[in-house]
Amino acid sequence: MSAPAQPQPPSSRRPRPGRGAPEPAADPHETPAGAVLVDPAPSSRGTAARAGAVAALVKAATYLLGLGLVGLYLAPRGFVEAQGDPEASLAFLLEHRVLLHLWYLALYLVGGGALVVLVLAVHQRLRGAAGGLALPTATATATALGLVWAGLLLASGLVALVGQSAVADLAVVDRDLAVATWSSVVVVQDALGGGVEVVGAAWVFLVGVLALRSGRLGRSLGVVGVGLGVVGALTLVPAAADVAATAFGLVFIAWFVLAAVELLRTRP
Repeated sequence: MSAPAQPQPPSSRRPRPGRGAPEPAADPHETPAGAVLVDPAPSSRGTAARAGAVAALVKAATYLLGLGLVGLYLAPRGFVEAQGDPEASLAFLLEHRVLLHLWYLALYLVGGGALVVLVLAVHQRLRGAAGGLALPTATATATALGLVWAGLLLASGLVALVGQSAVADLAVVDRDLAVATWSSVVVVQDALGGGVEVVGAAWVFLVGVLALRSGRLGRSLGVVGVGLGVVGALTLVPAAADVAATAFGLVFIAWFVLAAVELLRTRP
């Protein structure tokens, strides 16, 4: 009679896949061997830069249109500020209502919308370098100021368009009240949209400093931006406000063109 078979200890060897044992479950967080990870960030940054460049050129065009229309067409035909002569200003508005409507629409609503796109594109370009320079707060502050400035421009345009329509209707029934109302509308619109350029000046000044520190937007854009910030701040001084505001607008046209060029350049 043979001895009973001794039980065999369990094998410490794991079964090989494909020989009766199921494949081990794949780790959903593990990257398969040979897989290539595609970072979508460069593509999105390129799209934002191109959109920002177009927006910068739109802003330059609105500044050219605004300053050119006043100097070459409106002023020679009797355009005056409501604060200086509200009666004459209202009469000019009623005579050139459609043209002034289009002027405010382009300068403030189109320009304000384009500025939003430009501010975000500049933020995207500067953000890539700001962390390494310990300047994320300055970048965020600049972006916030730029968006506030864009909102003020949009609000200014809306006040002007609604105010024009209101005083045109009011002038039919009460001319004196229409004159007083138009004078008030212009004060509010000017306060929001550029009577004092301090918000736009603060944005472009910070962008200029960040451009110089990071090298992500070019030295020329940084230098012009810092200078623009100083000129814009001078609009706070009553004696220098008119000259500073004109210089601010003219130099900003060049800054917008430079910004478009720099945003289209590929920088590390």
